[in-house]
Amino acid sequence: MEFQRPTPPAPVRLTVLVGCFVTAVCALLATVGADADWLAALGREIAHSWSIPGGVPFAAASSAGWHNVPVLGELIFHALQATFGTRGLVFAQLAAVVGCLWLLSYDLRRGGVADSPAALVLFLTAFAAAPALLIVRSQLFSLALFPLLVVLLRAEARHPSRRVWLLVPLVALWSNLHGGVLLGVAVAGAYLVFSRARQERLVAVGVLTGMVVALFATPALAQTADYYRGVIGSQAAAHGEGMWRPLSLGAPFDVVFLLVAIPLLVLGLRSKPALWEVVVTAGLAVAAVRASRNEVWLALFIAVPAARALAGSRTWGAVVPRAAASALAGLLVLVAVIGLARTPSPAGATPRLLKAAARSSGGAPILADGVDAEALALAGNRILIGNPLDAFSAREQGLYLDWLAGRPSGDVEAARVRAILVIAGSAPDRRLSRRSGFCAIARDNRAVLYRHPCGGVYWSLSLRPRLVDSSKAPG
Repeated sequence: MEFQRPTPPAPVRLTVLVGCFVTAVCALLATVGADADWLAALGREIAHSWSIPGGVPFAAASSAGWHNVPVLGELIFHALQATFGTRGLVFAQLAAVVGCLWLLSYDLRRGGVADSPAALVLFLTAFAAAPALLIVRSQLFSLALFPLLVVLLRAEARHPSRRVWLLVPLVALWSNLHGGVLLGVAVAGAYLVFSRARQERLVAVGVLTGMVVALFATPALAQTADYYRGVIGSQAAAHGEGMWRPLSLGAPFDVVFLLVAIPLLVLGLRSKPALWEVVVTAGLAVAAVRASRNEVWLALFIAVPAARALAGSRTWGAVVPRAAASALAGLLVLVAVIGLARTPSPAGATPRLLKAAARSSGGAPILADGVDAEALALAGNRILIGNPLDAFSAREQGLYLDWLAGRPSGDVEAARVRAILVIAGSAPDRRLSRRSGFCAIARDNRAVLYRHPCGGVYWSLSLRPRLVDSSKAPG
């Protein structure tokens, strides 16, 4: 009688271990940044009133005529914030990260890349895209949808089919979540024009037309174009400030991105990518240089062609014992769960200082930096101006950006309010500390609360009010 040897268990893929590691790190270090809480604040207004307000209701500066497009994203952020608090946003970010890594791993496998080079490229890509993975912002929707779009395009490039029409509903959903859909339409358009049109011109034209129409499938309908025009033409985008800051050698994350992206770009070009991939890579490279917020999309796109070149250079591989790999994966999952269980520390002022700012304002609008302005709005307070910044006039945007940068031309903003909340050591903090008529009346280890004009009550580090001589108020 012949006995059949049992089939040895399949080894744990290195890409799975890398994915678990990146997920665990994100769970431990994720923080909520600017451009996140304003969605929840607007979503709350929409959910409570059952209508879409005209403009930004929690800001005193005029935002009349602004058309709200990402309403679905705002409602999702509100639901997460209202149900789970800040931890809910971190959970959503982690879900987006897991989806992004899984789709990228899937794309690498479908591209014929072996496990070892795929794992290395996946690890390097996570390093290059670290800010987008670690900081919760509204782009978390695009973090999952962009790689989904790329997977679909590469699948169609290998085997053209009617699945290409899925681009239309994908764009319709994306347009209601985040403005990154414009980048997605541009990438898909490059495939349709430079690849699909050569074989099926009518299909390419039809899908491209459908995507453009899908962009307008939002509550703003025809005015959706005005919204996107406002985002692209905002003062922050025009002058390269805030999240539109160009790539800089003075920014540590940008340096890390360059150290990873340049070798991946060289490898990607060595793999002889298709014409549409070359066009997209060039466009994303320009976008990344002009605005560092776009670095993540270039990193995600070039990963597959770079891995193809890396895998083709020589035969290599690594096998981790299944027991050890399973134990490591379990440990990393446990770390991720522990990370999710923690309460993320606020990037700006503590809740106690936010309440002090509300008391000091006496119900009047509060001027604050991006993170604190969104936190104040989410807490039900009225701010002077904040995100979404493109909702306001170019003059209002310019004055606020000047104030954030500590430029003298922004002083007019501070003179319009009674309470000002800034990050400790920031440009507006340094400028206010030197100006007469502005007194620091409360502070914590992250932020400082100023009052204008001086006088009245000073909150110490414990935030217990006591009367002070305005001439001796701490600055």
